[in-house]
Amino acid sequence: MLAMIECRNLVKKYKTKIAVNNINLTAKKSEIVGLLGPNGAGKTTTFYMISGFIRPNSGQIFLDNQDITKMPIHKRSKIGISYLPQEPSVFTGLAVEQNIYSVLEFVDTKNKKERLEELLEEFNLTNIRKTKAYAISGGERRRVEVARALATNPKFLLLDEPFSGIDPLMVEQLKKMIFALKEKGLGVIITDHNVRETLDIVDKAYILYDGKVIKEGTKMDIVNDERLAKIYLGETFKL
Repeated sequence: MLAMIECRNLVKKYKTKIAVNNINLTAKKSEIVGLLGPNGAGKTTTFYMISGFIRPNSGQIFLDNQDITKMPIHKRSKIGISYLPQEPSVFTGLAVEQNIYSVLEFVDTKNKKERLEELLEEFNLTNIRKTKAYAISGGERRRVEVARALATNPKFLLLDEPFSGIDPLMVEQLKKMIFALKEKGLGVIITDHNVRETLDIVDKAYILYDGKVIKEGTKMDIVNDERLAKIYLGETFKL
């Protein structure tokens, strides 16, 4: 069966404000999905509901037809959803290999050392495996963070503002990494204020506005929408 995250009729209210109003979306295996929209549109709240940080007031979230709406984030990670925050998430006092193994210790597998070697090789970290995390470059740190996120063998990786505050070269490296994850069969959900870079790699995107999905489609569907040009992207926006 094709792995899938499905959100049905999600609603989130903060006192009198409705942040998310009846949102439906899906993300499948080997698919890159973007959650985009202006500030206050509800994209971050929706992303955090999928991640498990926030519970909706109503509606449901499913992973492979299992209702995970009330499941906390640490339990979601055990059944296939991994979350990578915007902020640095490595332990700077630990070596690269220790950073990855610290996650593997909580994974139910007998082959922890083999999995460690696989991740070090896959993300080109073998030559810095003994280096303390405070001494590695920004690009290397990001690779370590992704390797840590994949240590649990997730079905889906949720990326929170992955393109924020990084230089163009690192953006391109990160895009290649995300494409490689897709090729391996992972589903990827991205929320980011960097619309151009996000649209460049997604298979489809959901555009949120005032708490609702106002457009779903491919990047060209989004770019060619005259209404979105007026209220969100701008008249001169191009990929």
